[in-house]
Amino acid sequence: MATFQEIIQSEKPVLVDFFAEWCGPCKMMAPILKNVKESVGSAVTIIKVDVDKNPEAARQFGIQGVPTLMVFQKGQVKWRQSGVVPAKQLEQVLEKYR
Repeated sequence: MATFQEIIQSEKPVLVDFFAEWCGPCKMMAPILKNVKESVGSAVTIIKVDVDKNPEAARQFGIQGVPTLMVFQKGQVKWRQSGVVPAKQLEQVLEKYR
C-alpha cells in the first residue's frame, strides 16, 4: 500500500479528509465525500486520515480542528478548509485542479 507521502505526490488531485472517530461534524462529511466521489469519479483520489491514529500527519500539516479538508497535487497544498464543506463547493474546488 502506498504511503501518505506517495499518495499526495500524485499528478491528479488528492482530497484528504483529516478526521477523528469521536467528531460529530466528521461523521457528516462521510456522505458528502461519497457524493463527491460519485461526481468526480477516478479524476480525484479521496482519502481519509484519522488524526488520532496518524498524529504525525496531523502535526506535519498543522491540523488544529477536525474535519480539515485539504487538496494536494504533486505534493503541494492547493486548498484547505476546516469544518463541514458542502459537496457542491468541494466539487468546484476540485474542478480547478483536474
